[in-house]
Amino acid sequence: MSLNPLASELNQTIAEAHPTALDHLSRIGKALFFPKGILTQSAEAKTRAHRYNATIGIATEGAGPMHLAAVQHYFHDLDPSEIYPYAPSFGLPALRQAWAAKQRAEMPAAEGQEFSLPVVCNALTHALSVVGEMVIDAGDVVLLPDQLWGNYRLTWGTQRGAEIRTFPFFDDSLSTFNIAAFTSALDKQDGAKTIVVLNFPNNPTGYHPSKAEAAAIVQTLTDAAASGKRLVVICDDAYCGMFFDAESETQPLFAWLARAHPNLLAIKVDGGTKEAFIWGLRVGFITYGIQGGNRQLYEALEKKTAGSVRGSISNVSMPAQSILAKALANPDFIPQQAAKVAILRQRFEAVREAVFDPQYADCWQAYPFNAGYFMCLRLKDVDAEAARLDLLERHGVGTIALGGGDLRVAFSCLELEQIADCFARIADSVRHLRAS
Repeated sequence: MSLNPLASELNQTIAEAHPTALDHLSRIGKALFFPKGILTQSAEAKTRAHRYNATIGIATEGAGPMHLAAVQHYFHDLDPSEIYPYAPSFGLPALRQAWAAKQRAEMPAAEGQEFSLPVVCNALTHALSVVGEMVIDAGDVVLLPDQLWGNYRLTWGTQRGAEIRTFPFFDDSLSTFNIAAFTSALDKQDGAKTIVVLNFPNNPTGYHPSKAEAAAIVQTLTDAAASGKRLVVICDDAYCGMFFDAESETQPLFAWLARAHPNLLAIKVDGGTKEAFIWGLRVGFITYGIQGGNRQLYEALEKKTAGSVRGSISNVSMPAQSILAKALANPDFIPQQAAKVAILRQRFEAVREAVFDPQYADCWQAYPFNAGYFMCLRLKDVDAEAARLDLLERHGVGTIALGGGDLRVAFSCLELEQIADCFARIADSVRHLRAS
């Protein structure tokens, strides 16, 4: 592949800024660049065209963007300039700075470590796709737990041609993270590069590591990098902040991984989707960290990432970014967010009480769960798909069958008073199917 001179320039910058970072990028990652054409010229004109600005492809009227009153009617607290123009492919500067400040506040362990300014994506699925372009080549190994979000297979396996390998997420008793299986799976990887995915809190199980488990995971990855393995660790932090027990590690593992070793490139994928309860607004972020990283390196990675955004969706919704930026600046944001997490914590406690009720011991074994939106049951002697259909047909209850005997329940959308009845109905379906 013949590289654009801008891509070659960025690659040179990365190589000069860090001894190993460039080796973590894919073929496409090395080819990506942020174009200087219309966008750069428009940015120049925005600051220097004091008479007329005839550069960017929007229509203006008076001092602002042309718009329809029928549309503006539904935006009460946003100025037209915060709604209608194109956003930068990197994301709104104010939003990027606000999200970076939020990340820093959540990761005191990362104090003194430099990492990139977040680049805005169209929520987490798009962010994971962009990350795939940046670091995954066809045939690369992506290492995941066997309890995983199915979209990883589509995004990286089907679309990027990666080889998806899994390891047993939990020990045989379903009591703790299987650090032995994780370590063994890492030891077996002998290719030029391995991509490891950490999704905590986990979808579908709702598991989040304790402080001791998190430290063991970080140490295992650090040791692997120190042994000479080149690692890209993708931290899918979609449900960050939704921790429901005292033992949970409340800092994202990115805080330690971003400074773990020069052979380990950590990539944090997060967003307002779940954290700010704005699922349909579609605003997510990509952040890079590596031991020895500096501003020169990270600016080059940001430009390549923004180039991927530019080449796929151009940019992320301006009103969605404006809303989240304003919300983050609102002093009520954190207490309101905490209040909603407290509601989810109450539901978690009610689910835990129902799931571990001795009367249901014959029906299921629960996977570890202490965070996020979900929990997962391993049904005893019953196929999960059969149970799902029976729950719909006889009880009008919707759940997700994951294959085998695994049934996912999203307690995030169950009211407190519905939880006990929901699990009683699941138990009834299990017993009904077993008896038939």
